[in-house]
Amino acid sequence: MATVHETIDVAVPVSTAYNQWTQFETFPEFMGGVESVVQQDDTHLHWTTKVAGQKREFDTVITEQHPDERIAWKSLEGVELAGVVTFDRLSDMESRVSVDFQWDPDTAAEKIGAAFGADSAQVKSDLRKFKEFVESHGATGAWRGEIDTPPPTGSTF
Repeated sequence: MATVHETIDVAVPVSTAYNQWTQFETFPEFMGGVESVVQQDDTHLHWTTKVAGQKREFDTVITEQHPDERIAWKSLEGVELAGVVTFDRLSDMESRVSVDFQWDPDTAAEKIGAAFGADSAQVKSDLRKFKEFVESHGATGAWRGEIDTPPPTGSTF
């Protein structure tokens, strides 16, 4: 299993950072390789990605969501992945966004990329783009509902 942990501080209130992150369909604006995210309902997302010329479609489910604190998810099929994004208030106008996830690379290119930290580098780049996006736009919407589904046995998230 490959693991990624990256954080960034953003100059917006924690509620603004959280609210923007809940706008999953805007992810292609700041996430490299993400072509589209379609929110099917409160907990299910359909992703289309293209990384290193390889296009993938997969579904994820949000397993936990607490406003201004955290959002956790896991894949439903295909590549096994699970993760969490946490939001910490640093001050009235600054917050920290942390991304942690685990995934099981299945192709040789993915395994090599993970071994050399390409996945961490991509997340770091995406967080810098998120910072620019949220600091210049504020939140473009919000969903502040609670989701409390326990993670599967053996998951660290």
